[in-house]
Amino acid sequence: MVEFENFIPQVTADGSFTFFSPEFNESFHSHFGAKQESYFKFVEPTQLAQAAQKPVVRLLDVCYGLGYNTAAALQTIWRVNPSCYVELIGLELNPAVPQAAIANHLFDQWDYEYTPILTQLAFEGQVNTERMQAKLFIGDARISIQAVNQAGFYADAIFLDPFSPPQCPQLWTVEFMQQVSVCLQKNGWLATYSCAASVRTAMKLAGLNIGSTPPVGRRSPGTVAVYPDNECLSNLLPPLSPEEQEHLLTRAAIPYRDPQLNEPPEVIIVRRQQEQQACSLEPTSRWRKRWLWKNQTGHSKT
Repeated sequence: MVEFENFIPQVTADGSFTFFSPEFNESFHSHFGAKQESYFKFVEPTQLAQAAQKPVVRLLDVCYGLGYNTAAALQTIWRVNPSCYVELIGLELNPAVPQAAIANHLFDQWDYEYTPILTQLAFEGQVNTERMQAKLFIGDARISIQAVNQAGFYADAIFLDPFSPPQCPQLWTVEFMQQVSVCLQKNGWLATYSCAASVRTAMKLAGLNIGSTPPVGRRSPGTVAVYPDNECLSNLLPPLSPEEQEHLLTRAAIPYRDPQLNEPPEVIIVRRQQEQQACSLEPTSRWRKRWLWKNQTGHSKT
């Protein structure tokens, strides 16, 4: 039997609820607003309102969690085009998380009309209706993503939403990012809440162009990515600021690596630390002090 008591609803600033993960020692969402995070960090940057004008939209939700990103996506797509057919694949480690979200009636606060779909997906692992085909892969996302690739699934939008890199480095590595990027349509968008230099470097090494998304409730922006050979989409990417560009030249930009996609988190973390110590890149603390001074004094950001 799946246990729900480990997941106690915690209210966030926009009135929606999230959970705290004892395993990763982090909340699933920022306290600034779980619901708004789904819309402004994932749905809007991946241009889903525009994609919904097509007859079919494919979504890959990496780290499905409570189901908020998928919920926001469905609401957006079907508001624009009620007849749009949605193909969805979600990857989730712990089935108790989406099930607990349903059991605690967290979508009641959303005034949400697609809860039956999310309920079926959480408890049965798949949904097939006249306008949706969805499957939830349970287990290590590093294994699941390879199955998704082998199935030839190409997404119009990818939501990359693991816990933070220090807590879940295995899902931010160059190798995992390469697997994820293979699932992206040539005209698709990938979005994540993270602006970590290591994450952005991994995206670039996976062959993607990156841009910066606006902060949502917090100071730090998110990241959006597309394929560089799609010049039209690359031109639409919100550019990185000079501060963000310089961040990619510091030791913080050394990415996590997991060559066989099977190493424990602590091994991945130590490997990166060793590479940072051996590199000749600028210490991140120096970059941070420089930009703190520039931002405080209004010095020209050149």
